[in-house]
Amino acid sequence: MEGTDPVNKKLAAALSGGAVLALALTGCSGDNTNEKLDAWAKQVCDAVQPQAKKIAAANTAIQKQTSDNSAPADVQKTDAQAFQDMSDAYKAIGAAVSSAGAPTVDNGEKKQQDAVKELNAISAQYASLKKQVDELDTKNQAKFADGLKDIATELSKLSKTGSDALKNLEEGDVGKAMAKQETCKSASVSASPSQTAS
Repeated sequence: MEGTDPVNKKLAAALSGGAVLALALTGCSGDNTNEKLDAWAKQVCDAVQPQAKKIAAANTAIQKQTSDNSAPADVQKTDAQAFQDMSDAYKAIGAAVSSAGAPTVDNGEKKQQDAVKELNAISAQYASLKKQVDELDTKNQAKFADGLKDIATELSKLSKTGSDALKNLEEGDVGKAMAKQETCKSASVSASPSQTAS
């Protein structure tokens, strides 16, 4: 339906920005040797990889629905599922960071706790967006388009905020340890959207 198409594109673009949040988990290259930290990074990266793929798949589903110019009911179904998947993925990443314990760096415990809190908050925001999509009126084209526009606006805000604690967690030696993990490298490649994070 052409009425929703520009809004869908806005939604897809905003979602692409949001996907960057989970994928800050790459770090910079380095060969610092710290076995405990490397073990921590491996545990987190191994857990993040499947979730990053889930986020990428959700992103792709919305992009595809956008290009297909689908009916509102189909858009609603796809978007709701995508938001649910993203909510689940961020929650799982939060759980992985939590169960890995604090990394062996200065303020590691605080950095870990802040990152977990942030990931859970992002998960809750995607769950909220899913609920909003579920409540859209698919029988009224104009109302549906307006509702999608509001969701795209919220999504855009979400993509611009909220990764500070993750960035703090991944500074310095933690980032170097994560950069050495194959699963973090492949997660960043498989799920990074075309835009870069701001």
